[in-house]
Amino acid sequence: MVSKNTVKFIKSLHRKKFRKQEQSFFVEGAKNVTELLRANFTVTKLLCTEKFKNQHHELMDSIEGEAILVGQHELSQIGTFQTNDAALAVATIPKAEDFEIGKGDLVLALDDVRDPGNLGTIIRIADWYGIEKLILSPETADFYNPKVLNASMGSFCRVRFMYKALDTVLGEIKIPVFGAFVDGDNLHKHDLGREGVILVGNESRGISADLAPYIHHKISIPQFGAAESLNVAIATAVICDNFMRKKNQKSFDQ
Repeated sequence: MVSKNTVKFIKSLHRKKFRKQEQSFFVEGAKNVTELLRANFTVTKLLCTEKFKNQHHELMDSIEGEAILVGQHELSQIGTFQTNDAALAVATIPKAEDFEIGKGDLVLALDDVRDPGNLGTIIRIADWYGIEKLILSPETADFYNPKVLNASMGSFCRVRFMYKALDTVLGEIKIPVFGAFVDGDNLHKHDLGREGVILVGNESRGISADLAPYIHHKISIPQFGAAESLNVAIATAVICDNFMRKKNQKSFDQ
């Protein structure tokens, strides 16, 4: 049985204000919870069903926090999933650490990407293509929003990120910046190189005008049909695929 205080605490973490105040976040579902337990996070509470416990008892033995057996109905009442027959875990938000961007890096930069589902999907895309560094503008959705973490499908455990004013970061780096635009150069014909920052913009407004001075190459995904635009996460996947093919061309040619 989960105490009322625990329920109240976890429900408070649905909101950014309290995640920041408590320096805690939660994930739910078998995939995200198992990824969390395997990663280097401090898990303070684990609510799980008998089924999850039996399937993952070795992982559960590794946590130092409180483990509570609960029913499926309780999990769905506390978290964001309509149904959850596995687990929900609360963890401490790690101390934010900046990272350097240097030669050979391929980095994603997000300018005001506000939809949590888009951010979570982009995190998953970055993980798929082996891109480990993300620069997020201060206006971009909160990394630890439950919708972001759910959409990332555990990939949040394997990427590094920092929230920074993009003009400051882009003004200091020594590798090229590629901005995604509707009217940029054809991505398929552009010499992308093997390093750089891939900058994508807001879902409706695109990249902010004040970032234009820091962009070395304006690129665009060629259009063959009549759709007005592409979802920002889908566009990011297409661009990443083209970059990684170029970056790994030598391996492909062997």
